Amino acid sequence: MDALMLTTLFVAVASATGTLLWYFTEPDLMKRRLSEVVTGTPAAPRVRESVISEGPSQLARRVRSFVPKSPQDMSHIQRMLASAGYHGDWPAILFSGVQIALPIVVFVSIVATFGFGQPVLFGAIAGALSYYVPVFWLGRRIDDRRREIRNGLPDATDLLIVCLEAGSGIDQAIARVAEELQIAYPSLARELELIGSETRAGKARMEAFKNFAERTKVDDARSLVAMLVQTDRFGTSIGQALRTHADSSRTKRRQRAEERAAKLGVKLLFPLVFCLFPAFFTVVLGPAMVQIYRQFIVELGSK
Repeated sequence: MDALMLTTLFVAVASATGTLLWYFTEPDLMKRRLSEVVTGTPAAPRVRESVISEGPSQLARRVRSFVPKSPQDMSHIQRMLASAGYHGDWPAILFSGVQIALPIVVFVSIVATFGFGQPVLFGAIAGALSYYVPVFWLGRRIDDRRREIRNGLPDATDLLIVCLEAGSGIDQAIARVAEELQIAYPSLARELELIGSETRAGKARMEAFKNFAERTKVDDARSLVAMLVQTDRFGTSIGQALRTHADSSRTKRRQRAEERAAKLGVKLLFPLVFCLFPAFFTVVLGPAMVQIYRQFIVELGSK
């Protein structure tokens, strides 16, 4: 019976894991990688949808006119969403709509559940707080994306060095690195694809790199772009410059990991004090305190 339960649990967990992996991983990319391994020949490059839009569509402009936000606010939201990896007008429209509708939904839900009177005040406070929930989510998404790009830059630089030393041009090297980083660092791969798209659209390569640093606002990306600009200006070896920058970025990544590990003891102090220690003291000292209390009760009762 126990073996049957364990087997059923294993099958359920394996099925759920496989389903999630299939859902969050691009099937085309997996098929191409398997084809390369089986046949030994590189598959044809996959054509991706361009991340450069030709401007807001007529439907997007019409829906955007109903959003009660100024064009400056919508432009700011669109830039923030672009930093989080969501490009175009529809993400900004959806974000603004959720930000406006969420307080109303929360307020109406609380009033409909608990009735009028004092719950109206709590509903108003909850609605006002829920207005900032999308903002907090967006800030967290931007921080996670910047962390992913920061951690992936050393690996991307190493792959770029390999491609350049193999004889590829800078544009072909960037496209190949973006293709290889689709699974490990999808946000960085998307940014590299955007650099290639801007270059193919006629923008100067250095300007595309500067836009990459401005979008991500990652210090390592800014230093990489500054190094590439200086290399292009003075005509020095780009391979040696990239190798030096990759070593520096890898050292910074290791130092950040060591810094987070050093902070772990301080961060664990509060859960230990407020969660573990009370339960530990209750288990250890509880029986002794009960015994002392009973002893005093017996002695007082005998007197």
